[in-house]
Amino acid sequence: MKKIYVESLGCSKNLVDSENIIGILSNKGYEVTEYADKADYIIINTCSFINDAKEESINSIISAVQIKSEEKKKISIIVTGCLSQRYGEDLKKEIPEIDIIIGTTGFQNIDEFIEKYEKEKNIICDVTIDYEIKEDLPRNMLTPNYYAYLKISEGCDNHCTYCVIPKLRGKYRSRKIENIVNEAKILAEQGVKEIILIAQDTSKYGVDLYKEKKLHELIKQLSDIKGIEWIRIHYLYPEDIYDELINEFKNNDKLLNYFDIPLQHVNDDILKRMNRKTNKQQIVDLITKIKKEVDGAVIRTSLITGFPGETEENHEELKTFLEEYKLDRVGIFKYSREENTPAYKFPNQISEETMEIRHGELMELQQSISYEKNFNKVGNVYDVLIEEHDIEKIYIGRTYMDSVDIDGCVYVTSDKKLTIGNMYKVKINDALEYDLIGDVIL
Repeated sequence: MKKIYVESLGCSKNLVDSENIIGILSNKGYEVTEYADKADYIIINTCSFINDAKEESINSIISAVQIKSEEKKKISIIVTGCLSQRYGEDLKKEIPEIDIIIGTTGFQNIDEFIEKYEKEKNIICDVTIDYEIKEDLPRNMLTPNYYAYLKISEGCDNHCTYCVIPKLRGKYRSRKIENIVNEAKILAEQGVKEIILIAQDTSKYGVDLYKEKKLHELIKQLSDIKGIEWIRIHYLYPEDIYDELINEFKNNDKLLNYFDIPLQHVNDDILKRMNRKTNKQQIVDLITKIKKEVDGAVIRTSLITGFPGETEENHEELKTFLEEYKLDRVGIFKYSREENTPAYKFPNQISEETMEIRHGELMELQQSISYEKNFNKVGNVYDVLIEEHDIEKIYIGRTYMDSVDIDGCVYVTSDKKLTIGNMYKVKINDALEYDLIGDVIL
């Protein structure tokens, strides 16, 4: 029985693809190993969204090449994902130790590529981006069994000037509601309590397939599934958040009041140069509407500092916005100059030193806002999903306000043993900048 080792890099969408890769090959009789040097095939699912991600992917490939050269038995290397899609021919030329190179949609045929390679023994490089999405792919979860990511679409049509995703993932393609619901039912049967809906842009779900936005309808059907307790949505673009969706947040107890809205900036000129489809007033109106209409709404966003042409005044405008609207969760990223994007050639590129200073100022400001908001939660009681036993009577968990890996956590004290993956009532008694501290109420 041949063994595979799978390393998944980058975003949660990549993670789902890796779960499918393992599922496909497991069904073909391959055995999964946790040790790369014990594998017959080392499979690296890569990311290349920004420079740091490219470096991480390349380092992983180099490590695999080293293992291949050191081991006496034959090991084959498969590289798939965004780096392959972006630099497939370059990888084939520069790192000939790679045996199979697959793009972002070809992974669903990985068993066929391996069969072809074993028969012909020639390097395979297939970076076709427009494979039709296969449904009902087997999936071996890499997350704990109480939560899972659920991909509702593939690709992106937004073409932001700083972003390579449309070139790497192709055009926006929604999955059918019935297929998503069927997958969610299978996950629920496996013990999943929290479903995290992901796509490059979830708010556009259905526009291509049904000619209208259907995210609210999808959520209604998902919420009918027995066993699913939490539904969380990632990546709602501000211009496509619509009234029916907001109403679903207001009225659906399973849909968490967690709004993940990538804004990237608030200055109108920069937003226009980014090719974002919104402006500052629309952003302000949306935030005001959400806070007014959705009880307990938590808003998370991502911001880019140092975009080409960003002036000191633009930077101060962003700081003023954060001070005034006090968003709950803010990820701040320095602009990454990516080749083959329009912004790569924009004039007035910002120096690394200036970006570092602005990034630091924004982080410091948001840290103080986060602490203030956390401190105001002291005395409140929340449902907390327990994920880890830390030390002695201390556990670590998440509230509806915290998504996996990107937000804070709750340090929970309990005299009685808690079950990982279960939810408990926790009273908050202290706060840190990003985390909360509380006691279980039994």
